[in-house]
Amino acid sequence: MPTPPQAAAPVSSHVVEIERALNRIAYLTNRVRQHERLMALAGVPLDRAAVALLRRIADADPLRPGELAVQLGVEASHVTRQVQQLQKAGYVTRVPDPDDRRAQRIQLAQAGRDAVDRISEASCRGMQLALSEWSPEELQQLATLFHRMVDDFLRHAVDDEDTGAPTGGPAPERPVAGG
Repeated sequence: MPTPPQAAAPVSSHVVEIERALNRIAYLTNRVRQHERLMALAGVPLDRAAVALLRRIADADPLRPGELAVQLGVEASHVTRQVQQLQKAGYVTRVPDPDDRRAQRIQLAQAGRDAVDRISEASCRGMQLALSEWSPEELQQLATLFHRMVDDFLRHAVDDEDTGAPTGGPAPERPVAGG
């Protein structure tokens, strides 16, 4: 088991507060009831693992199942089972890998794209309601800082061969819209 990194200096109180806020956000967004509510609003009968997989596929070019597993930080067998279920339901399709015709990549079918769009729309509506008293400038600043934070997290991720933790892969380019 790897040893935890040694802190060279005390952790900034600002970083402690950011970490606490992120944990609160993760708790609030990952509750089972919240997921069920979001799926009901979106009209999509998917579990959290399926939603995470569909969203990741939507954010990237078609990927091999193993690549999806690495990016999601899960075992390849979990992705394989989930992909099989999503394929049977018509949410994803398999396409030949242009780099190796023996391999296949996973891409969204139209039903998968529609599901991701409905989930994103329902999620954004809830977020817009929660942030309705924020100014367009504050929203722009928050979006910019969140993207910067994610990029920095990915840049400083520890290699999974050293710790068993996922590396996350490169951050997708995302335009930040104002207001």
